[in-house]
Amino acid sequence: MRVLSVNIGIPKEIPWQSKMVTTGIFKKEVNEPIFLDIEDVKDDHVMDRKNHAGADKAVYAYAKEHYDYFKKLYPTITFYNGIFGENLTVAGLLETEIHIGDVFQIGEAIIQVSQPRIPCYKLGIVFNNQQVVKQFLNTTYCGFYFRILKKGFVKKEDEIILLEKATNSLSVADVFSIYTTNKHNRTLINKIIKLPFLAKNSKKRIQKRLKLIENV
Repeated sequence: MRVLSVNIGIPKEIPWQSKMVTTGIFKKEVNEPIFLDIEDVKDDHVMDRKNHAGADKAVYAYAKEHYDYFKKLYPTITFYNGIFGENLTVAGLLETEIHIGDVFQIGEAIIQVSQPRIPCYKLGIVFNNQQVVKQFLNTTYCGFYFRILKKGFVKKEDEIILLEKATNSLSVADVFSIYTTNKHNRTLINKIIKLPFLAKNSKKRIQKRLKLIENV
């Protein structure tokens, strides 16, 4: 498991529904190390801090292994590391194998898996096709956010070392599935709510989903 690239977002103004929106989803690979801070990556431009960054969304990682799936869907697009809005393009970290609460060391930093990524319309803008959001949701290829347990610099080619495997946890793919194939799976949803290392905002969103199911 290793880091293939470290990526930083540059603010870009884009048209969306008759207005202009500024976003930092357009990330580009940088040659120098990036600093993983408690609530974000230093010098990474996060414009929508209500839905991005913060203690449970400090850094986003996405596996290079998933690129080929989307390349087949979008053969005319030029793919580059960071196209999914990730700070870390990685190899060997798959959502079906990584669990909420797993702890890793990358470079100087120690990080913990906190939640899957739920895509929004801005991913569709990157791909110039909003259909990609639905296609993203129809896979287990969501990537995941980390909280920072120890701040530090991370660079390209750093090894990703598993320090602690979370016990009695669920995989990132399992958690992501309640937004897709397991929307009405009460048993799974109840298990997810009880995960001690799941991000607080994710728990709140899932609890609301459970209430809606119970009221049907």
